[in-house]
Amino acid sequence: MAQWSKGFKMLHDKTILLIIGGGVAAFKSLDLIRRMRDEGARVVPVLTKAAEQFVTPLSVSALSAQKVYSDLFDLTDEAEMGHIELSRAADLIVVAPATADLMGKMAAGLANDLASTVLMATDKPVLVAPSMNVRMWHHPACQRNVATLKSDGIVFVGPDEGAMACGEFGLGRMAEVADIIAAASGVLTNGPLTGKHALVTSGPTHEPIDPVRYIANRSSGAQGTAIATALRDLGASVTFVTGPADVAPPAGVRVVRVNTAREMKDAVEAALPADVAVFAAAVADWRVASQSASKIKKKNGALPVLEFAENPDILAAVSQMTSGRPQLVIGFAAETDQVLDHATAKRVRKGCDWIVANDVSPETGIMGGAQNAVTLISDTGAEVWPRMNKSDVATKLANLIVDELGRGV
Repeated sequence: MAQWSKGFKMLHDKTILLIIGGGVAAFKSLDLIRRMRDEGARVVPVLTKAAEQFVTPLSVSALSAQKVYSDLFDLTDEAEMGHIELSRAADLIVVAPATADLMGKMAAGLANDLASTVLMATDKPVLVAPSMNVRMWHHPACQRNVATLKSDGIVFVGPDEGAMACGEFGLGRMAEVADIIAAASGVLTNGPLTGKHALVTSGPTHEPIDPVRYIANRSSGAQGTAIATALRDLGASVTFVTGPADVAPPAGVRVVRVNTAREMKDAVEAALPADVAVFAAAVADWRVASQSASKIKKKNGALPVLEFAENPDILAAVSQMTSGRPQLVIGFAAETDQVLDHATAKRVRKGCDWIVANDVSPETGIMGGAQNAVTLISDTGAEVWPRMNKSDVATKLANLIVDELGRGV
């Protein structure tokens, strides 16, 4: 089994060409420059004309300690083939914010200003951090451009969901600076999962009974978070679908927050296709069939009658896809008795490739704890792992994923 080191690779001695597009999120680029330099990078900035409406060349130059480039027809720079030199001298090109216009130019191969010409002339990896109105992001033309850029090998970080300057809410916010830094580091490590998309679910789901009560479980989300981190550190582009977990999601991944099993199902479907899907979430098997619109009150000691409905089986649905199925689908089985028997039967029933089984009996302290003791079940049998920290379980699993995906190349 190949062994790959975990933890971020710093940007020490790396040259990053930062293209700043014209959007409100351009103000974040100033902090991005500072943070990249803190990581040891040399940051060479390129501003579009629209970007100059949001940040000034003086502030960008002061923070980067570099000349700011913006004019394709600068006589001095172009006498030295400036756009070619810019496009080739960097280790990585980061476009942040990447506007719908910039991404459209990239997808269509247009080159009518310095930024788009540099992007056309480069032979270096490109990382884009989209930023735009939610309706613009979901527009079919934009989504076609995104698909084209991804097929061309462009790496994406974000966009995130949240409130926007225009007053609307949804996908379209530029990724946070820490996430862009982490993604840039992941690209530059050129890990064994670079170019692969990993989907990871994590945490519990909360199934409402009424506006103040819900059905849940004791999952902290720690194991799923550790797996997403390990896959990210090996270069994968990670979509992290998480329920209301106790631990914060990792930086450098696309985070999709959900509450219920049905919301998680929708988020998983939206995140596909993926090369590997790891279903570490502890999804509630049942929900209340009819959620009360108001708080259920006590009535002279009479107990309320709750009718249950079965939640969608996300793992089985993805495992049994007839087209677009991930190359590797991994489920989890949290059991309290007959762990091996129940988990082995679950793998067959669901149709997934691997099951990671663990004993979550209260005396083990595993559910919600820092350690895990698992058995990996596949079509070749069961492999018992010793008790270890959840981060170490994640690293071991991620390395096995590298080996398995490598066999499919």
